[in-house]
Order: sequence, then structure tokens, then C-alpha cells
Amino acid sequence: MWQVIRAAAAVGVLALVSVGPAVAPAASAACEDVEVIFARGTFEAPGIGRTGEAFVNSLRPQIGGQTLSVYAVNYPASLDFARAVDGIVDSSNRIRTVVESCPDTQIILGGYSQGAAVNAYVTMDAIPEGVALPPGITETLGASQRDRIAAVVLFGKPSAAVVGLVNRAAPPITMGAAFADKTLDLCAPQDPVCEVGSLDRAAHSLYAVNGMAEQAATFAARQLPA
Repeated sequence: MWQVIRAAAAVGVLALVSVGPAVAPAASAACEDVEVIFARGTFEAPGIGRTGEAFVNSLRPQIGGQTLSVYAVNYPASLDFARAVDGIVDSSNRIRTVVESCPDTQIILGGYSQGAAVNAYVTMDAIPEGVALPPGITETLGASQRDRIAAVVLFGKPSAAVVGLVNRAAPPITMGAAFADKTLDLCAPQDPVCEVGSLDRAAHSLYAVNGMAEQAATFAARQLPA
């Protein structure tokens, strides 16, 4: 079992977030200028979730006349934490599909809580020693896929300390080197999922309303090619 993913996914439940239903727009069959691939957090209804919706709604007016499609990563986002690997497979395969089918489409990866862990793991340069790739993936992202990802925006990504509480043997979530300048990793003040020592569990549910969705949208828009 891919214990690294299980550990990272498990932290989503620690937030005890109350969320409402949010359904993502379907990705367009045509090739758009930009596609957002977003993974929702634990317990959120299928779609991209509250934080994802806030991010996309802020991004649309910031990309001028460019067209935008949205893809909701398909995974349970549930208490069955091992199934978070489904999201890694789905997101990775969606990236490959866009790169192969739409040569001019720029990709923005995003995720909240458990979903932030999912898409952070997608960017890894290599699989940790002793961890087998799950069915549906034969390799990490190649150079052609990495180059087409213009930005990565993460909200409430689980800290190494939180991951360690779930599984001491699990390594921290490590972003791929190619994404160092492309990533905005946001943690709300006092969010215990991403800020070590914090205790305000309510802070983990504020990304859609605390201005960070807008901050992430501005960052992502600026990362897109002119």
C-alpha cells in the first residue's frame, strides 16, 4: 500500500471542516487556453469544493480574454485515506491527456487540504525508495508535462509534522524541483493542518473567504505566458 499517500491524505480529517456542496464546471471538450486541475478537500462533494470555486471565480477575470476550463480531480476525498491515491492517478493522467491533446493549453494545478497533498505528490521528482507506483501510473511526470504546468496553488497542505503524527515512517510531502518558482503554498494563520503548533481548527475552513483564494488567483494569472 502506498503509505506515503495514506498518511498525507489522512490529515484532512483533522480539520473537521463543515463544507457545503460545490460542483465544478465540466472541462470543455475543446482545447482552452488554460485548464485548472483542482483536487477538493476531505468530505467535500464531488467537484472542486468551496476553495476551488473561490479560486476559479477569482482567476477568470484575471486572465483577460483567455478561455478557461476546469477539471475536478476524481477521487473519494473521504475517510478511506488509501483511496487518495486515486486522485494522484487521475490528476497525473489528466495532465498527460491535456499535454498530448492540447499543445497550447497551459495547466494550473490546485488543491485544498487532502487535495493539496494529492496534487503536491503529483509533482514529485521521484518516488520514495520502497514505495511502489499505484496501478494506472507507470512513471512520474516527464519534462513535457512539467513544462506545461504554469502554476501550482495549494491551500492548507498538511505539514510534515502532521503527516508524521499519522505515520512516523512517511516522508514529508516534497514538491518537485521544477515547481519551486511556480508554486504558491498557502497556510491560513493558526491552521493546525499546515502550521505546526496551531490549534484553531476553524482556520482550516477559511481559504474561500480569507482573501487567499484571490491571492492564489493573482499569482497563477501572473505565471501564465503572456
